[in-house]
Amino acid sequence: MELLALVIGVIFLLVLIIQFKINTFVSLILTSVLTAILLGMNLSTIASTIETGIGSQLGELSLVFGFGAMLGRLVADAGGAHTIATTLIQKFGKKRLQLAIMLASFIIGIALFFEVGMVLLIPIVFAIAVEAGVPILYLGISMAAALSVTHGFLPPHPAPVAIAQVLGANDGKVLLFGLIVAIPSAYVAGPLFTKLAQKFAPSAFAQKGNLSSFGEMKTPAPGEAPGFGISVLTSLMPVILMAITTVYTMVLHGGHMPSKNLSIVDQIVALIGSPSMAMLLSLMFAMWAMGWNRHRSTKQIMDTVENAVKSIAMLLLVIGGGGAFKNVLIEGGVGDEVAKLFIHSNFSPLILGWLVAVILRVALGSATVASLTAAGIVAPLMVQANVDPALMVLAIGAGSLAASHVNDAGFWMFREYFDLTVKQTLSIWTVLETIISIVGILVVLILNLFFH
Repeated sequence: MELLALVIGVIFLLVLIIQFKINTFVSLILTSVLTAILLGMNLSTIASTIETGIGSQLGELSLVFGFGAMLGRLVADAGGAHTIATTLIQKFGKKRLQLAIMLASFIIGIALFFEVGMVLLIPIVFAIAVEAGVPILYLGISMAAALSVTHGFLPPHPAPVAIAQVLGANDGKVLLFGLIVAIPSAYVAGPLFTKLAQKFAPSAFAQKGNLSSFGEMKTPAPGEAPGFGISVLTSLMPVILMAITTVYTMVLHGGHMPSKNLSIVDQIVALIGSPSMAMLLSLMFAMWAMGWNRHRSTKQIMDTVENAVKSIAMLLLVIGGGGAFKNVLIEGGVGDEVAKLFIHSNFSPLILGWLVAVILRVALGSATVASLTAAGIVAPLMVQANVDPALMVLAIGAGSLAASHVNDAGFWMFREYFDLTVKQTLSIWTVLETIISIVGILVVLILNLFFH
């Protein structure tokens, strides 16, 4: 019944958005209510479950998105995005722009959560696409692929670290094997998939993207643009702050900041490395570097900041709506029902771990929840079958990325930023994530042959 409720819910949501053109946020909340009723949830708790889902989804993300939009708009308004775009085009040439974007996204993605990386990279990708005269999606697919693989396969991202803890895997080994899995996955789902996508979904590549949160990319007068160095430093300041915390924690605390007896240095490093604080500090730096330092008045800077916030209001609501739907599915027991299906399975543990994570990802939307639930199911089997825990972490990580659709925040971010329809997003984003998942598990199985 739980899985049937999920299917009915997803169909209802798609009909509301595609057929009746109902606002996405309203559609998500209506779907959450219907699905909760079908799941047999207590009617008196449905409202609080939806509110909790929205709150948990937007708690940190609202700060990250808000500050990220402001930072991106400040860099764009000052001409920094134009400087970065023109410099990269000159250095790499138009033919190698996809690889340049993928490499930059991969490096940035290692240090940042997926959502933070996308918020920071989107204005740069848009600026480069406009300057180079190529479709925004042509570069956007490679960016999304690189960010996704770091999110699914590489510590210090939450899902790989959490699964490694559950399964007793070595973080260093997960990182090493993870790089071997991530690089081919990103290349196949990025530049190679883009060529295919241009043929079967050409209308998506005609979209200009939703540039409202970044404003028009200003072409500054000669000599007025900020330099490449200060523009990159401002854009990447959150990456630098989070990377400092990550390296500090790995070197001095074995990868996990202790919860008790923290020194004052530990406390400061932990503070500046949290995504919301890193974005706030970076925004302060951007206000100086792209504002006061360039002789802009405080009023001009604040106008830029306010315009940036106005333009992301609906995006935040849509992501919150996705969180509501996800929470209803989790509280309604959909994950528990999936787990029961696999208790007495005879699959290879690696394939089973992947398959359970795939089904949970489709059912629940959250890659992290899918990963942790799958890890709990396959942990006993892994010991019996003598499977390398690091490879099991990556198999589950690959499964947790598959088939992202309407119950995942990433789906709505991609749709809103690239200004796509739901159908176009399913044909690009959902397929892209599934390719990463399939290539990932294939590479894991090959590694298992060599290291078994």
